[in-house]
Amino acid sequence: MITHIEGILEEKNPAYVILDVNGIGYFLHISLTTFSDIPEKGKLRLFTHLSIKEDAHTLFGFSTQSERSIYRQLISVSGVGPSTARMILSSLSPDEAAHAIVSGDVNLLKKVKGIGAKTAQRVIIDLKDKVAPSGEVSDFSSAIGNTLRNEALSALIVLGIDKRKAEAVIDKTIDKSGSEISVEELIKVTLKSL
Repeated sequence: MITHIEGILEEKNPAYVILDVNGIGYFLHISLTTFSDIPEKGKLRLFTHLSIKEDAHTLFGFSTQSERSIYRQLISVSGVGPSTARMILSSLSPDEAAHAIVSGDVNLLKKVKGIGAKTAQRVIIDLKDKVAPSGEVSDFSSAIGNTLRNEALSALIVLGIDKRKAEAVIDKTIDKSGSEISVEELIKVTLKSL
């Protein structure tokens, strides 16, 4: 997995940046929060998340690890995809998003374009115990479980497995075995259960 990219900022736009890393240009989608944090030009390091779908590999860049952390929590919620999570972090800072989740502020989340009452409630219910008010994942074991989950889910989607069915089996398996299971084992268990 690509954890960060460091290079020369070639192009800066409210929705994306292009970083030149030793002659290779990387296109990274960013939030408005990251856009306001980064310089106009020069050397830049962004923390990254690679979203893999059947039809595209999309790289997202974040100015801080806490923004990437809350982003990964958001995309773990059913019905919240990469673009919706980016929209949330373009409308709210990571701290504001975490506070809205922890405090159960449905109205604040509903103000984000594309987020209705049901999605806002689902985000709060799914993440209330996983997100600390600072925007960080609430404990290390949750972070490990979420990383395992995301890596296994990405691999299964690439293999053509239905996302919702895979999520249900993955979540049940992680709850049962915790962070002691490897990504490979998690994928194998899921494939056998489907």
